[in-house]
Amino acid sequence: MDLPPVLDGKAAAKLREGFMKHRGKALKVDASAVQVLGGQCVQVLLTARNAWAADGKPLVFEHRSETFAETLELLGANLEPGK
Repeated sequence: MDLPPVLDGKAAAKLREGFMKHRGKALKVDASAVQVLGGQCVQVLLTARNAWAADGKPLVFEHRSETFAETLELLGANLEPGK
């Protein structure tokens, strides 16, 4: 699953829908294009992390853009399972 460049409040519902299409399956997420990452989308990402962990399925965030990584760090959000 490829994340779009802009993950702001307007993108949160669509992001959630995208994750729900893959629920119950292992998923790799490419975050290389992300240039804007807002708080609501971070909440969706954390919820997805928890859902995949609860399902016992791997969810991997690959190729994190600098903005993606820095925003998560700034907010103290960890997308690793069990964190």
